Amino acid sequence: MLAATLGAVLAFGAPGALAGTLPVAPSTATAAKAHAPAAVPASRSAAWVAGTRAYLVITAPGDSSAVRSAIAANGGTVFSNFDAIGVIVAHSASSGFAATMRGVAGVQQVGATRTSDVPADAYNPALPADPAQASTPAGEPVRADMSQIKADQAWAVNPGSASVKVGILDTGVDDRHQDLAPNFDAADSVSCAYGKPDTRAGAWRDVDTHGTHVAGTIAAAKNGKGVVGVAPGVTIAAVRVAEPGNSFFFAENTICGFVWAGDHGFKVTNNSYYTDPWQFNCPDDIDQAAIIEGVRRAQEYAEGKGSLQIAAAGNENYDLAHKTTDSASPNDSTPVTRTITNACLDIPTELPGVVTVAANGTGVTKASFSNYGQGVIDVAAPGSNVYSTVPGGGYGSKSGTSMATPHVVGVAALIASANPGITPAEIRAKLAAQANDIACPSDSRCTGTTASNSFFGEGQVDALKAVGTTPPPGKYFENLADFAVNDNATVESPIAVTGVTGNAPATLKVGVDIKHTYIGDLKVDLVAPDGTVYTLHNHAGGSADNIAQTYTVNASSEVANGTWNLRVNDNAASDTGKIDAWNLTF
Repeated sequence: MLAATLGAVLAFGAPGALAGTLPVAPSTATAAKAHAPAAVPASRSAAWVAGTRAYLVITAPGDSSAVRSAIAANGGTVFSNFDAIGVIVAHSASSGFAATMRGVAGVQQVGATRTSDVPADAYNPALPADPAQASTPAGEPVRADMSQIKADQAWAVNPGSASVKVGILDTGVDDRHQDLAPNFDAADSVSCAYGKPDTRAGAWRDVDTHGTHVAGTIAAAKNGKGVVGVAPGVTIAAVRVAEPGNSFFFAENTICGFVWAGDHGFKVTNNSYYTDPWQFNCPDDIDQAAIIEGVRRAQEYAEGKGSLQIAAAGNENYDLAHKTTDSASPNDSTPVTRTITNACLDIPTELPGVVTVAANGTGVTKASFSNYGQGVIDVAAPGSNVYSTVPGGGYGSKSGTSMATPHVVGVAALIASANPGITPAEIRAKLAAQANDIACPSDSRCTGTTASNSFFGEGQVDALKAVGTTPPPGKYFENLADFAVNDNATVESPIAVTGVTGNAPATLKVGVDIKHTYIGDLKVDLVAPDGTVYTLHNHAGGSADNIAQTYTVNASSEVANGTWNLRVNDNAASDTGKIDAWNLTF
């Protein structure tokens, strides 16, 4: 997966394991400069010295006092422990610590979680910056990614329940952002950086931009400004798993996050990262085997408490079902190229029970960067140029399976909202059953059937199906027939509206799906029954492909009943397409 450094763009080759690809675009609201508060001391579990490394010591769940005593007697200190799953996070500067502990009675596995030193900040972490907040003018247009998965229709049926709590395990969340504050739960938010809970106020805040962006896609409030999340009525809590300065997500951080999710009632968690420093953890390596076991136990614990984990597939355009080499690990020191097999796991995304998400590009294509794999990918969602919240009250665009995953998390939260008491396994099953099938393109790497294949799994998630198939309040009409858009020609697709009393609303929703290879050629109009023309798209977009967007039109002066037309005029040669579908919601 791709990485991000603090204050840098998301790009290939950077240190941390974030699953995002593009930089944040210029914000629609310029955020004021962040001001960092003074560091507040945390409880010390050991005095830091150069050469301190972190280890997972795996034992039987329950009372670990004897093993903890052995850690202290053999040159280590206990940084944190999770007795419910039999995992202890130990620190030691002794090069022989792991080997010695593997011979202690009751110890099942010991593995180093890093190839670099534990930073001194682990013992005295500074609180993240609390950025000043910019304001955004009114206006909340429906974005293409939301209309593509029918989230805009789902909002009218069920926007999500505040009793459904979603955990965002990421770089943190700007809880004071105007679009996130209404749904944010500070009481259940935490920092798990370095591998133990830090419950100080603000410890959960973003040390990058990634987590805040993810949060907005899941549950930005429907408040008339900025953006709307897939499930704008649910509650979100932040679990900062990333360490500051490098956005590393080490195993102990992830373990802490999953245990926290289970103990704090998170119905779903978003995991747009892989566990550093190994892109793939191999069970024949003694350290990586302990990492797999520790994170697996934490995931199983969370699921046993009712929490479903959903994770990004990654952004290397890599076949996860046919692994051959890994050249990105370890990313906290010097990466080396090594031969691997399918036994080596990208965690948490390849752990049993975790929903693995691939990214769609334009429409229902495969995003060029998205990982894939028959039997690995579960579902897909929009992941290219996703516009969402960024710290300081702003907004920006990112691409990656990181951005696809929160769409799926939002749909899962809607499923949980519509089905109180549903189990993680049942949510997984509904996500698969309700996804819309996507056939393989003409690409030999895509294997399987239309119903389930290596690029898209079970297909693209559907938010409207998640809340039930009831159409939104107000009459809904659509035309799914294809109408060819030829060079230098005009075509119209009709919809006959009946049974609507009076005039159309001031917020008539016009959903448009046009497949065309150069949308700058196009003028797109809505034509009312009396011939009045409302322009939706006028030669914008340049050489971009396709229009998949929901427009809002003030048609309150028009009688609703009658034949409405979507008129598309192609004004140039060389590029053609079709009206694939369009709809009206009154």
